[in-house]
Amino acid sequence: MARIDELRLMTRVARMYYEQDMRQSEIARELDLSQATVSRLVKRAHQEKIVRITVSVPNGVYSELEDALISRYGLRHAMVVDCTDPENEEEILNSLGAAAAHFLETSIEPNECIGISSWSASLLGMVNAMHQIPKAMGAQVVQILGGASESPARTQAVYLASQLAAIVRGEATFLRAPVVVGSEEVRDILLNDPYVAETVRLFDEVTLALVGIGAIDPSPLLASSGNLFSAEEQAVLREHGAVGDVLLHFFDSQGRPVNTHLDSRVIGMGLDQLKRVKRSVGIAGGQRKHEAIRAAVLGGLVNVLITDRFTAEQLLRD
Repeated sequence: MARIDELRLMTRVARMYYEQDMRQSEIARELDLSQATVSRLVKRAHQEKIVRITVSVPNGVYSELEDALISRYGLRHAMVVDCTDPENEEEILNSLGAAAAHFLETSIEPNECIGISSWSASLLGMVNAMHQIPKAMGAQVVQILGGASESPARTQAVYLASQLAAIVRGEATFLRAPVVVGSEEVRDILLNDPYVAETVRLFDEVTLALVGIGAIDPSPLLASSGNLFSAEEQAVLREHGAVGDVLLHFFDSQGRPVNTHLDSRVIGMGLDQLKRVKRSVGIAGGQRKHEAIRAAVLGGLVNVLITDRFTAEQLLRD
């Protein structure tokens, strides 16, 4: 067959397949060709540039930013949400919550062990935006940061884990201890409590961790929880180079743990454990948290990032 004849046949097959939505078996019958020949001609049409596929990205979708973040920071996955004002934290939180809800609804795996933090406005937005999973998948939800305190915010820690468990039709296990205690000795006593120890034992079984990323200055939600270090203790953290926290474990601008005596007073999953989780999802955005988010992905503390477009663009400029 002459070159021009082959190109003519290629073009005809490509138009039937792509423009007329015919199946390859139908094209084979109409043109008296084998289906294998039709398949080869479709493939050749791409190689000869007869067929060129263009993806029209809808407004508000930032797939190129997501791909760039994955490549730049070695992430497993990234989701970038639309927002109009980088300083409007309420808008950002709502968008992050909706995106995180969709991510979890569409990616939960059978027998997933889901670890969830206690104090995060973005996680609260996620849980409130989620829809009921259609069928039970054997999921287990584990609270991976202490939550009990004397403040009205105490109920949120229980709410996050219990509500998420109900949505995914799974069982919830609670960490019945404060997130911060007065000394390492008190923490050790609590960790030896059978109920606390049972939950902590499950940390190594977590396959999907959902965490916020905090700036060095606490969010209003954490500030209301009663689970805070004092101003003097926060000053110590700054002196040691802390820029943010995950699970109330602080890290420097490169995502390296900031080791102070304060770390030994936190009851929850450690950063080394978090880094071993198959999917560790950080949900955070806004200018106030930019430095902390950058450090968290640089240090590999999370391998999935859900953030806003302004933060994503800044992360790629850094």
